Amino acid sequence: MQVLNVRNCQEALPFALRLLEQEGEERQSRNGPVLIGPSVTTVYSHPCEKVVFFPQRDSNIFFLAYESLWMLSGRNDLNPLRRYVSTFGNFSDDGKTLNGAYGYRWKKSFGKDQLQIIARRLKENPDDRRCVLQMWDATQDLDSSSLDIPCNLVCTFQRGIEGELNLTVFCRSNDILWGAYFANAFQFGMLIEYMALAIGCPIGTYTQISVNWHGYLNTLETVKTIRPDRVNFVENPYTDRRVHVVPMVGSIEELDEEISLLLEDADTHFSNGSYYPDNPWSQMIYLVLQAHEVYKDNVGEKKYINSLKILEQGDPKADWIVASKEWIERRYAIWHIKQATKGLDQILNGSLEHP
Repeated sequence: MQVLNVRNCQEALPFALRLLEQEGEERQSRNGPVLIGPSVTTVYSHPCEKVVFFPQRDSNIFFLAYESLWMLSGRNDLNPLRRYVSTFGNFSDDGKTLNGAYGYRWKKSFGKDQLQIIARRLKENPDDRRCVLQMWDATQDLDSSSLDIPCNLVCTFQRGIEGELNLTVFCRSNDILWGAYFANAFQFGMLIEYMALAIGCPIGTYTQISVNWHGYLNTLETVKTIRPDRVNFVENPYTDRRVHVVPMVGSIEELDEEISLLLEDADTHFSNGSYYPDNPWSQMIYLVLQAHEVYKDNVGEKKYINSLKILEQGDPKADWIVASKEWIERRYAIWHIKQATKGLDQILNGSLEHP
């Protein structure tokens, strides 16, 4: 078992890629050639710093933002996720729901809201060691042919000596690009923040124990330049203060209401315009989701200009806002190149006069 002690997933990814390159063994899998490394435990000291900013990784912050709210609300419906990732239906058994949806299992699948119970117990007794959040269900997952079986199986919540909330997650199979240092870091970074707010305590560490820790060769090729010897850690956006975390605020009841309203607006494509949040955390997410809606609904240059205008209304150093801008700007730059190439082709073909 290897242990990576890191500040955040931005810091973890280069070390993870180097470790996998050095110690991974190539194997075949149902999804193609894969490099499987040693079992790895990743310990995050700042789990609320959830965004990876490397342009090679090209993190889709819009999907992560929506999915995290969708999870915290306990949903398992498929269709809204398709607006952010069109291939999500590939993981559904019935074309309507996701069998392994974490949030649904947290709050509904076992006949109780596990998050509510855990928050109550750790508020009443900070020394409680029985606060286990279950995701794996042997009755429906073991020996199942479902397309969507949970990779993350169980979490434990415990409070440290200073009252801080520590989260440990056990994962049976962890893709380092799509799971460990992307979706999982975001999902469980959101979860520990949400639970700390519900309990009323500081945020401690998030530990991810990954048994089958791997990366697929076709996706590893796209990030091969992200290595500790090839990137400048002094320029970590979080540590050099180019970005900052916007924390959740208010009571847990107020937060649940905000999440419900944000999802309602996103699901109705921001059609009514009657709601605008009044706290910085909700405002940040509102603008991110609204910018994605504008990006999807416009064509040509307008999709880039108009979505960036939405994001300009937000905190210019908020990590989710910055990551969203960078994602759109990368695509805007590609659009400009394509337009220039198209114009050059027209000149060469004689269909457009050179000025």
